[in-house]
Amino acid sequence: MPSKKRKFRLFSAVLATVCIILVGDAVAPTASIGNSQYAWWILMIVGFFVPYALISAELGTQYPSEGGMYTWVKNAFGAKWASRVAWFYWVNYPLWIASLADLVTSLLMTMLGIDLSIQMVLAIQLVYIALVTILGMLRISQSAWVSNIGAIIKFAILAGIGGLGIYVLLTQGTANPIESWHDLVPLASADGGIDWTGVSFVSLIIFNMLGFEVVSTFYDDMDKPKKQIPQAIILGGILIAVFYLLPSFGIGVGTAVSDISTDTGLLDSYNILLANVGLSAGAINAVIVTVGGLFIYTLIANISSWNFGVYSVIAYSAEDGMFPKSWTKRNKDGVPYVISIVTGLVAAALAITGIVLNFFFPDWEVGQNVFWAFFDLSLTCLLLSYIPMFAAFIKLHKNGKQVKNGYWLKVSPVMRWIMGVIPMLLLIVSLFFTLIPALETEAILDNMTLIVSTLVCVLVGEILVIRVKDKKTKKLAAK
Repeated sequence: MPSKKRKFRLFSAVLATVCIILVGDAVAPTASIGNSQYAWWILMIVGFFVPYALISAELGTQYPSEGGMYTWVKNAFGAKWASRVAWFYWVNYPLWIASLADLVTSLLMTMLGIDLSIQMVLAIQLVYIALVTILGMLRISQSAWVSNIGAIIKFAILAGIGGLGIYVLLTQGTANPIESWHDLVPLASADGGIDWTGVSFVSLIIFNMLGFEVVSTFYDDMDKPKKQIPQAIILGGILIAVFYLLPSFGIGVGTAVSDISTDTGLLDSYNILLANVGLSAGAINAVIVTVGGLFIYTLIANISSWNFGVYSVIAYSAEDGMFPKSWTKRNKDGVPYVISIVTGLVAAALAITGIVLNFFFPDWEVGQNVFWAFFDLSLTCLLLSYIPMFAAFIKLHKNGKQVKNGYWLKVSPVMRWIMGVIPMLLLIVSLFFTLIPALETEAILDNMTLIVSTLVCVLVGEILVIRVKDKKTKKLAAK
């Protein structure tokens, strides 16, 4: 517990929710699906985003704890299953940090139009990792200004590209014209068959929607958590949905699918849209440098917003024996700081490894695109961590209310199962197509590095789970 509690009001809670979930780095890749992306977004919002938000609001107030998702799964299925969640939740994190560190250097080279030396790439990535590691030693109430500013910048960047897209559409038309109804329908192919291309990107859309459970770990920092948690999730969810659809539309109408870059697509789309508007080369460069710099700040704010939630989950698991006992150590503000240091060191080791591979093996595909090599493994681990959460909701909701005046979904048993099973199935399907993007031998072989590394992560997690003492859990409901 912090030595002195700081107030974390609804405004900051909503902006923190937005900063956690609204990630601009994954908007461009989903736009590369084509015109069917709009249907995919709507399907995922209805089938995953809405039930996930409502479930998080209920569990976050009915089972209040800084342990978040770990606490929910532990109450439903015991410490061993909860520790599996914590393992994948943590493994994903240093991988994600390392991938964002690589993205920072890619963005700088795109912004400035230069190639950085290996020494500069290494220095910049290590500075980024060190910065987010230091921020990881603060409570969310202490670093709220970072996420508040980050959320506002995200609104501005994503609204800007959405507005430019609408202007180009009205004045010049779309870069991706709709030639038939097949272009708008997921899985539909113009030749009458099935087009699996979009399915391999569903995991990215789901990734763009994850993070609501982190808000529940801010319970002790809020003035009125029973009200603020569901309010922050619902209000933040509405803003997030709008600001995902807007830039996706802007990129989709302003940039040809073949020209969308999967790592620097946001800046590339800004460049193309600004050129279509008629700005001079000098003005475009100025805008790109400004947007790129602000975007890099949001990559810092992203991690800052996630830090406390992730590290609290890991600390709770360490208390049950999943991780070293030292990971439970907290500073005077109640932050598990050892985990932040270890995570930063692992992320730094991964970043250095990626830079070395890229330098000595430039022809190796994994080394050429370090961002996606790290990000894909991070994504598979993150998806694996969420599957038990929805199963836990089905079981815990059946037990009835645990906290008076906490948020509660008044749904029938059938609806309870629908709300839990559909998101769980979407996670499983997206996980499958992340590992196997196409049902072809060549595609499986091309993705073998990711498949093997995922299996290794699963195996290591199972070995560690053996150490966990699966004691009968006590109810964590507030009096």
